[in-house]
Amino acid sequence: MSASARAPFLHATPGVGALIAQRQLRAVFQPIVDFEGGVILGYEGLIRGPAGSPLETPAALFARAGDEQCTAALERAAARTCIETFAGLDCPGKLFLNFSADALRQLTAAGDAALALFDGPIDPTRVVIELTEQSAIHDLRNFSPVVETLRAAGAQFALDDYGTANASLNLWVQLQPDVVKIDRFFIHDIANDALKFEAVRAMQHFAQASGARLVAEGIENAADLIVLRDMGIDCGQGFFFGRPNVEPLRVLAREAREAIRADHIAVFPEATRSAATQPAGGTAPASKMLVRAPALPREATNNDVLQLFNGQPDLHAVAVVEDEAPVALINRRAFMDRYALPYHRELFGKKACLQFANAQPVLIEQSMTVEQMATLLASDDQRYLADGFVITDNGRYAGLGTGESLVRAVTEVRIQAARYANPLTFLPGNIPISSHIERLLSHDAGFHACYVDLNQFKPFNDQYGYWQGDEVLKFAATVLADACDPTRDFLGHVGGDDFLILFQSETWRERARQAIETFNEGALRFYAPGDRLAGGIHGEDRHGNATFFTFVTMAIGCVRVAPGEGAQHSSDAIASLAALAKRRAKQEATGLVVIDGSASANLLPALGTTPGEAASAS
Repeated sequence: MSASARAPFLHATPGVGALIAQRQLRAVFQPIVDFEGGVILGYEGLIRGPAGSPLETPAALFARAGDEQCTAALERAAARTCIETFAGLDCPGKLFLNFSADALRQLTAAGDAALALFDGPIDPTRVVIELTEQSAIHDLRNFSPVVETLRAAGAQFALDDYGTANASLNLWVQLQPDVVKIDRFFIHDIANDALKFEAVRAMQHFAQASGARLVAEGIENAADLIVLRDMGIDCGQGFFFGRPNVEPLRVLAREAREAIRADHIAVFPEATRSAATQPAGGTAPASKMLVRAPALPREATNNDVLQLFNGQPDLHAVAVVEDEAPVALINRRAFMDRYALPYHRELFGKKACLQFANAQPVLIEQSMTVEQMATLLASDDQRYLADGFVITDNGRYAGLGTGESLVRAVTEVRIQAARYANPLTFLPGNIPISSHIERLLSHDAGFHACYVDLNQFKPFNDQYGYWQGDEVLKFAATVLADACDPTRDFLGHVGGDDFLILFQSETWRERARQAIETFNEGALRFYAPGDRLAGGIHGEDRHGNATFFTFVTMAIGCVRVAPGEGAQHSSDAIASLAALAKRRAKQEATGLVVIDGSASANLLPALGTTPGEAASAS
């Protein structure tokens, strides 16, 4: 349609004011679901213009209202329409209504005449007023009485689209809402996004502290719903439950009910990549290495340095500063060795201390991350091992550190990080593995714990080197990840060539077999052509005897834990039984062995094996 042909049509379309006066606005309702029992606790009332008209959508309606400067009037008319329609349909539960801050100010400023809106056909205690993000609130102190007026009328107060635009933590703290609706940005794909997961978990902690109830908006699939359910979020809303409709949904669809009541628990997304780069305990590593030590000014003499070292025999070095910034470092041993030479004290004692100083010391900023510090360990400049280094605070001298403390700090943090995420595969480490097993057991969820090991990996590693061995481990991790349903199955890397899968998929056996087959075929490409033709490699066993080793293959030992058996097990016992099953699988031609968890509960004592010994056995 040309612009000229469209113009009369647009001109003939009634304005928003006319639609309000003629009562041509229509209400539609979207369910809000309580995850406890899967019941519909209420509906959000939304407004639409005449069906088929250019003003049917809310975006078009409010855009036109803005042009006509009647947005607040439209919001009041929308609320009245929703209330009347809601009552006429005899809908159960609460009714959620949207208002901007400006419209709420006008509503409460109008006194009893405006608040009579809530004295209509439904009890005001069934109304929840949602503060939308359309307009900012510049003076929260003056807006608080608006909220109190609404509460006095019997309505509850909610923040809508929290986390975006004008919905800030400042609003939450000062207005103390009864309900907070989390914006769909944080909810969409939360099952696969660790940062969104952590953001919602932070909101959840604050909601518990403030007494607010959370509603997750924008739920569109079962995976996101189950993650939110298992996090402990109270309620949800989204297309997965139902779209806005003139006829409100009274009962959830079967798919939604089944997702809420699903027996399996969610696999929470893990921010494993960032874990290895963060300092343990949230404290900057440099601050732990800091040695408080005096510094000398640039104009100090060598005699001043000698006097300082003699007065502080434990001081390994001294920094030279100018205007609080370090410019050099004098190592104690190097200085004393040189100064002890004949006549050096007489010749150099009164000369500037920079003569025997390192004018390019290693500087470490106090806020530096572990990975930034670790680059020093791999650099060509290794003087810090002997001289130590200078620690700064925004460029100003703060103190000293030793090479030994740097190596220890980097090592400790990386060991700590590896407990959470394997540094090679970035898969969850031992702590997340144990945590997920505990969650499975506490929920009495049925699962299969599969301990994965690579046969003949050590001879391959010895023959081809650690770099090629790491490539095989990364390939194994990829194969195992492909075998898992990320919403049901948890994959962790225990260490070395040991992995653990906690299967909740019903097709776990087929997935395990496929992983073995895929890995065994793919591992051949890591061998040289001659070794592939020979069927393996020659090497030495653990006793130094010449031995021929076949190709690297995958073995999986599995422990079945039936639903309702969680109380009979601990995470250590599950890991230990899986490790024993793995030992059997290494002797099995198929590479897969399954044992029953309940039938094997007494297996470890009977074999004289402690859980720790079983877990470390290979």
